[in-house]
Amino acid sequence: MGFLLSGAFLCSTIIWGACEAASVPAEPSILDIQQGLAAEHFDVPALERHYEGRIRSIDRAGPHLNSIIEMNPDAAQIASTLQASADHTQPLFGVPILIKDNIDTADGMQTTAGSLALVGTKPARDAFIVGKLRAAGALILGKTNLSEWANFRSARSTSGWSGRGGQTLNPYALNRNPCGSSSGSGAAIAADLAVVAVGTETDGSIVCPSSANGLVGIKPTVGLVSRSGIIPISASQDTAGPMARSVTDAAVLLTVLAGYDPADPANAVLEKGLTNVATMIGLLVLFVAVEAVLVSILINDGQVPWV
Repeated sequence: MGFLLSGAFLCSTIIWGACEAASVPAEPSILDIQQGLAAEHFDVPALERHYEGRIRSIDRAGPHLNSIIEMNPDAAQIASTLQASADHTQPLFGVPILIKDNIDTADGMQTTAGSLALVGTKPARDAFIVGKLRAAGALILGKTNLSEWANFRSARSTSGWSGRGGQTLNPYALNRNPCGSSSGSGAAIAADLAVVAVGTETDGSIVCPSSANGLVGIKPTVGLVSRSGIIPISASQDTAGPMARSVTDAAVLLTVLAGYDPADPANAVLEKGLTNVATMIGLLVLFVAVEAVLVSILINDGQVPWV
């Protein structure tokens, strides 16, 4: 499953010194990362070097997936800071993550929505959900390419293409559509360039690239996840959401992203206590898991003719 280049291959071809990448499993889950860190099979700086190596070999060279629009220049320093911190119990401690380039970060990275018109802009503050990711201990590796302006630049826009980032490729078939607009987030996680990613959706921009790249993508109900600090399209439809290789990882990431933000009017339902986030996400996981089992049974019984 997943992309064809392994950590062991990278370890033999990239000049990092010791062969640290071999201890990082291929396509790890959040739990795999947590267990590996706890058992000291690797540390957070080793994870950062491992994924930086994969990005340079697969995204910047080799098949040139163009899924990453910008690498975080502070990622190595952040990894060292996380490793030295006293609290290693955060829900996303040390987990390498990517976020779409229409989500603000107040760091060394730009936020451009893939447009050359916004090159050089650096937000004054993190998007609300980025603050939650940092508080949860996530290691933000960089920003992902997208359909420019989240596929709202024209009636003839191309999925996965932006003026700044070029054309994102589908890692399973380089000549096939990666779908969009969260194309880079989908392609990057399918190619194991991070553990999970954050995409955004107005109408299909999480679920379509998740489908095309073999991932689990969730478009949350509008209001569950803050939109503050995200370049908007529609006040009634926009939301950020998780993209991952498993239902469990998507649910864990969604649990971190969800929460009340007084700056987002659609988020007010959470302040009133009308939504039990944990219960809702738990039910979502159960629903998707049951659906997957039923589809598997139908396939095995030959009752799904198009498979």
